[in-house]
Amino acid sequence: MPAPVVLILAAGRGERFLTSGGSTHKLAAQLNGKPVLEHVIEAVETANLRGHLVCPEGGTCGMGESISLGVHATLEAQGWLILPADLPLIQPYSLQRVAAELEENSVVVPHHQHHSGHPVGFRHEHRAELLALSGDTGAKEIVRRARQRGEAKDIFLSDQGITHDIDTLADLQAAQRLIDLSRV
Repeated sequence: MPAPVVLILAAGRGERFLTSGGSTHKLAAQLNGKPVLEHVIEAVETANLRGHLVCPEGGTCGMGESISLGVHATLEAQGWLILPADLPLIQPYSLQRVAAELEENSVVVPHHQHHSGHPVGFRHEHRAELLALSGDTGAKEIVRRARQRGEAKDIFLSDQGITHDIDTLADLQAAQRLIDLSRV
């Protein structure tokens, strides 16, 4: 099966970041000398996967609508990894592992220390369901139905970057501390 497309969801307003004291949109905030979004894009590129940035012109949209827009723009894909753009610590190997697991499973959900994370992977047989998403409701219901049918696989990764999102200025500062500690 050809590699899936990574849908990088960057369509949110980032209001919590601004109200927590951030001076810019969270995806433009500097982390270790570059914007949060750039970290995510580089992880996708390093993983040798094709990425598609979902960021509607002049507006924002919810998780479901963002996923639908991304799938619609990449209809030819054989699968998709749903990756919010505010996960700057994600490691390329995590993306590669979810992509590899899609060869045998129609839905793949990564976990770190008992917490589900991203990217969640979907094979092409879920295209219609993903296209039907709207508003701020993501794909949890698709995952739930796949679990009921025995088609979802949970994988456990050592990468805390799959769960460490940037919603507040404190999250950004914690991410910088983690980067600094990894250099020691």
